[in-house]
Amino acid sequence: MQQQTRLFIVDAFTTGRAFSGNPAAVCLLDARVAPEWMQQVAGEMNLSETAFVIPLGDRFGLRWFTPAVEVDLCGHATLATAHVLWQQNRAERSQTLNFETHSGLLTCRSETGGSIAMDFPAEPPAACDPPEGLAAALRTDPVWVGRNRFDLIVELGSARAVRQLSPDFSRLAAIRCRGTIVTAPSDDSEYDFVSRFFAPAVGVDEDPVCGSAHCCLGPFWSARLNKPRLRGLQVSTRQGDIGVEVVGDRVVLRGRAATTLEGNLISPHPPFLTAIDPHE
Repeated sequence: MQQQTRLFIVDAFTTGRAFSGNPAAVCLLDARVAPEWMQQVAGEMNLSETAFVIPLGDRFGLRWFTPAVEVDLCGHATLATAHVLWQQNRAERSQTLNFETHSGLLTCRSETGGSIAMDFPAEPPAACDPPEGLAAALRTDPVWVGRNRFDLIVELGSARAVRQLSPDFSRLAAIRCRGTIVTAPSDDSEYDFVSRFFAPAVGVDEDPVCGSAHCCLGPFWSARLNKPRLRGLQVSTRQGDIGVEVVGDRVVLRGRAATTLEGNLISPHPPFLTAIDPHE
């Protein structure tokens, strides 16, 4: 038996030009399905993240998968999911979207001008000694290194150094963390900082624009620059524009999204599960 499931590809945190930002797949589900099936779909999409969303009364369950593993927090695929739910009239645009996730309750709201604001947990880093092999993996010497519960964050001396970075991904994958955020002050007056994000250990050599990394970058640069509201540019090949506002132990991430593809996923009937629990 075959099942057709609505599927979208959305560019999140776009800079206003075509094919910028980070593409995420968004799969609209009507019932819970087995994680193994979601992982297979994410592998088929072969994007940095595929989001799976299911209605739960007045809320939604949301999970994210890379081509290799499930992750506990993803910003750009959450932005893409909110965009699709409003675009497909699965929710009123005036409605704040509440998502039940492995990282707790996340919310999205539509703002004037087309921007989407997401309320996420702040993930500030603590200074740490550079892990063995980090400088060799990055092929550069860090100015400062820190760590939060997900990632390493590495400050370099200039935005140019961040842009020119060419890591050894096999060495970087051996370092124990979800990913490595590399950042520096911006050399463009429109932005406060630049960054790149590498996560070969979870199947993503370079994530074009990583929203959850800005849960770390926001508190880091807010403390450095003594300002609560910032604008970051992720300087991957695609580039991405992310607004960050630090509010206590939360961060508000702001960005735009654009759908580039929509259609039906035609596959064997997904293995539905009986109970609805987004955390299983």
